[in-house]
Amino acid sequence: MAATLSAVLADIRKRFAEAGLPDAATDARVLVAGLLDLSPTEMVLNGERVLSADEIARIDSAAVRRIHREPVHRILGFREFYGLRFMLSPETLEPRPDTEVLVDAVLRHARPIFGDRPGRMLDLGTGTGAILIALLSELPNFCGVAADISAGALETARLNAQFNGVSDRFATVETDWFAKIEGRFDIIVSNPPYITTDIIAELEPDVRIFDPDLALDGGIDGLDAYRAIANGAAAFLSDDGVIGLEIGYDQKQAVTDLFLTQGYTLIESVTDYGGNDRALIFARHKA
Repeated sequence: MAATLSAVLADIRKRFAEAGLPDAATDARVLVAGLLDLSPTEMVLNGERVLSADEIARIDSAAVRRIHREPVHRILGFREFYGLRFMLSPETLEPRPDTEVLVDAVLRHARPIFGDRPGRMLDLGTGTGAILIALLSELPNFCGVAADISAGALETARLNAQFNGVSDRFATVETDWFAKIEGRFDIIVSNPPYITTDIIAELEPDVRIFDPDLALDGGIDGLDAYRAIANGAAAFLSDDGVIGLEIGYDQKQAVTDLFLTQGYTLIESVTDYGGNDRALIFARHKA
């Protein structure tokens, strides 16, 4: 049966609302637009377009997956971050908009310090590679190393580096934090696992079922990864280098204390779009 884009969108929105999805209208719009490769403007202007039977079937199949709480962007297979498109895989988290504040903060410090000179970056627990690739796209004289314990995540990161045109400056290392890292870096960044172990089972099914545990579980107090970075980074950070970290909303003081103990100075604390503490930038005391 023939149906217009606006009619199909309204039906999907209604089904999502009836299923109790918290943001039914947005989910329906993003899902349908992504499946049909339409911009928000095109979604509005093409409301009377009659969809083919194949398009309707694809949208219906994707809607069923969303009703079973699979996240919209995992269904689509990609997500936008910092104006770039990143492919997703079961081994990676979705890059979230709030993480963009970490990229912005690192750039605020990197550009005045390093200018146009060549430099090296290290992204620990890279996942999709979103943070490192976004930084490389803004710092054309830098090269970067993406490190992760997951071979599947690194394969996804390599594909994203190629898709976004930075693969010639992008390398990967399969490693548990610094174990197989070599050399020194001007910028070290990480969005590590920071959820406490006992909270994992209480997370929304969108996260609990579909996000990889390795990328979520930060240990009993959520700080295991930060300890590893604070304890190990000095051997790999250049004298004028900076460390940029994403943190949980309630971890600012605890993470700061870990780095102060290791001889670092907190040079910036950044909140996300919701006003929560989200990123910290550290530099090391000069001898």
